[in-house]
Amino acid sequence: MKRLFRNIFVLGVAAFALASCNNAAKMAELAEQVKISCNPEVLQVVAGNIDADVTVDFPADYFLPKARLTVVPVLKYMGGEVEGDSFEYQGQKVTENYKMVSKDGASIREHVNFKYVPGMEKSVLVARAKVLYKGREYEFPGEIKIADGANTTYMLVNENGAYHLMADEYKEVIPEEVEAQILYLINSADVRSSQLNSAGIKDYKAAVADVMNDERRTILGTDIVAYASPDGPEGRNNTLSQQREASAEKAFKTVAKNLETGTVTGKSIGEDWEGFKELVTASNIQDKDLILRVLSMYSDPAVREYEIKNMSSIYKSLADNVLPELRRARFITNVEFKNYTPEELTALVNSNIDVLDEEALLRAATLVENPVARQAIYRQAIQKFDSDRARFNSAVTFLDAGDLASAKAALDAVKSTDGCVTNLKGVFALREGNYTEAARLFASTECPNAKRNSAIIDILNGSYAQAAQKLEGTGDANEGLAFILANQLDKAANVIKGTDPLSAYERAIIAARRGNAQAAQNEIRSASADSKLANRAATDVEFAKVQ
Repeated sequence: MKRLFRNIFVLGVAAFALASCNNAAKMAELAEQVKISCNPEVLQVVAGNIDADVTVDFPADYFLPKARLTVVPVLKYMGGEVEGDSFEYQGQKVTENYKMVSKDGASIREHVNFKYVPGMEKSVLVARAKVLYKGREYEFPGEIKIADGANTTYMLVNENGAYHLMADEYKEVIPEEVEAQILYLINSADVRSSQLNSAGIKDYKAAVADVMNDERRTILGTDIVAYASPDGPEGRNNTLSQQREASAEKAFKTVAKNLETGTVTGKSIGEDWEGFKELVTASNIQDKDLILRVLSMYSDPAVREYEIKNMSSIYKSLADNVLPELRRARFITNVEFKNYTPEELTALVNSNIDVLDEEALLRAATLVENPVARQAIYRQAIQKFDSDRARFNSAVTFLDAGDLASAKAALDAVKSTDGCVTNLKGVFALREGNYTEAARLFASTECPNAKRNSAIIDILNGSYAQAAQKLEGTGDANEGLAFILANQLDKAANVIKGTDPLSAYERAIIAARRGNAQAAQNEIRSASADSKLANRAATDVEFAKVQ
């Protein structure tokens, strides 16, 4: 009887153990009841990382109270696979410190992170799982697919950075003036013969004659401008100024005899307060600051004159040295000088570069295609004129040629703290992959290019809406891409109009996201003129549904 009871007991224990094992095995066999979803559904690469939120849903009566479950996310891609951190779960009777799943089920959110490596643009995220129960492991049959991946569209960003040459101030046409003046006695509008025979008038006539014989200069016309000194009644001075205009015009006919002076125009200014201020500023008169303060405090001519005359010790000096110079009429002949043409500048660079001033050298450099020849012009400007703009433009030229080391050396020699300099330093940091330093430099300057360049950092960091806002309306190379990344497809389509392969590729992405397979395929064919884009398109998850 005891033996029979012992056998029954052994059989019962064995049956219970077998049932328990079968239950644990059943957890693995019923793997399809465990639902795993992912946000986003298609993995995205952002700033070199693939991040996603994974939700694991366990149904009721699935999880054994004493079981443990290990779920390992695995990203499988061309060239290999990589495991993420595992998710660990336990039944409610397990005393370890994992996430608990009761018999009523549970929905648990997890986070996965993978470092991007080339090849992951065509990948799949799966889960491998196993049940641990009483020291035994039960593998889930097969893998549970979680998501496809991974989208690398942001990697189309142009990381060259925006910058420009410092502008020259070269003028193709330069306005010039040839000027002389005649002086009048106080309260008089009579032109004295001594004034018409003065050295100033003789120099004026000689200068106009020289202009007439200069093929590069053209006389446009002559202004005769008359004034009165600001002492005495304003009405009287205005009348006197008008009378001086009339007498000066008559006298000018004698002065300009046998000269080409263009159309002559007369003007009466009245009291010459501007001339007064200029002469006082340039003088050594005692307490001239007090006089200038009066001019700034009062605009009424009568009040100004009253206050200045009250400075008795100063007024005599004004009457002797300043006021007589304001009783005048000016002869101003306007001249247009035609500067060197682009063809002449280019020729002079090769034949007689020493005759070119700083502005002409900076302009000439922009006309030369060969970067070596352009650098020679910048060296001339630096050596002869200590030109900071030439140093900066030399740095830009080296950068355009891909010589980052020489570009940095040239920029280090620039003395200016202009925002363009800071922006270019940011471009160097950008190209070296030092995005933190690049962002700092771009943020520290008001240079318009810096704002565009900071949008590159935004794209690399996944701040797509912010990048799109910064680039909207700029025509920047990354504007259309920013709109695509921010899923503003209408705006993207409106700005991506180029005929180059990259523009075609970006239009293909727009078409694919809109579900227009035929348009996407047409644009992919156009983009495939670039072999790199053709290879990319073959594995780009953007086109998974249209190819």
